[in-house]
Amino acid sequence: MPSPLPTSLAVSDAITHYRQLRELTIDELAYVLRMLDHPISADALAEMERCARPVTVDDLVVIAYALDTTPAVLLSHIPIDMPEPEGPLATGLPSDVDQTELRAWLEGKTSLDRESRVGWWKERVARLRVRSAHHEEQLQGAYAELRELGDLAVQEADAPPIQRLQWRIRDGEHALNQSEVALALTEHRLDNLREDA
Repeated sequence: MPSPLPTSLAVSDAITHYRQLRELTIDELAYVLRMLDHPISADALAEMERCARPVTVDDLVVIAYALDTTPAVLLSHIPIDMPEPEGPLATGLPSDVDQTELRAWLEGKTSLDRESRVGWWKERVARLRVRSAHHEEQLQGAYAELRELGDLAVQEADAPPIQRLQWRIRDGEHALNQSEVALALTEHRLDNLREDA
């Protein structure tokens, strides 16, 4: 039997993941599907989860609904234990399409031609710049509050208001760091796309 293609692997793992996340057994999911007038036996579901049986488009839609998610989420799922992919995340797509871009394409938010992809990544860069600026502004405000308290902040370090301010600063530093890393990676991705054009 040939190795399953990337989209089949994604959907198979996603069904297992979201079924377990919803704390459903295979039998319970089979029962829900029967109630939705699209019966799939527990054995057939187990085969789908093992990637031993294909998932039809109809199956995909009803399973996504039964698991309180969307077909796009199931199609763009990346197994947590998946090593760095050597090829595309979805069957037939360019190998440099990442999960967020794949999801956007599946949801009709972008095309995968070069111009659309560059535009989509430029928009992501712009949004991340705004997010970073927002986190920076919030963090500077928290630092200013701490400076205004002066010695009182040290003397009353265990007081709930001071602790909440320290937590805000710590959370703000983390959020700023995360958004700056995301921005740098996204800018790098955009530069690579432009170079390949």
